[in-house]
Amino acid sequence: MSAVTARLNYETSGNNDIKDITSDVIRSVELSGIRDGIVLVFSPGSTVAITTLEYEPGLVTDLKEALERFAPMEVEYRHNQRWHDGNGHSHIRAALLGQDCSFPVIDGQMELGTWQQIILIDLDVRPRSRKVTVQIVGD
Repeated sequence: MSAVTARLNYETSGNNDIKDITSDVIRSVELSGIRDGIVLVFSPGSTVAITTLEYEPGLVTDLKEALERFAPMEVEYRHNQRWHDGNGHSHIRAALLGQDCSFPVIDGQMELGTWQQIILIDLDVRPRSRKVTVQIVGD
């Protein structure tokens, strides 16, 4: 069994900036040489999320609007009272979505649904440089 790690970097604008990172993850899997195993896609941080979505403009907008309904920006958060950074909602949203996803690798290809893309969501209130770790484990 082998493990191969790739590191990806993205510049984001914050405020629910959503990036389709599928092709970069697929390329990492292909370059790993691993034929059968699992790939983990992880982004460190408490105001960022990794998930999947059919990446099309309507759903991207729908997701942003849903996040606002679930954890509104204008609600008073104790985090903001303590740190005065205005991103309490960002932390709540990230906690609900999570920072990682994993996918099977079969015959050298990552298993994804036809309309399923891997997305990075920057939930913070300002632009950031986001890191994504892609770790492929298998044979």
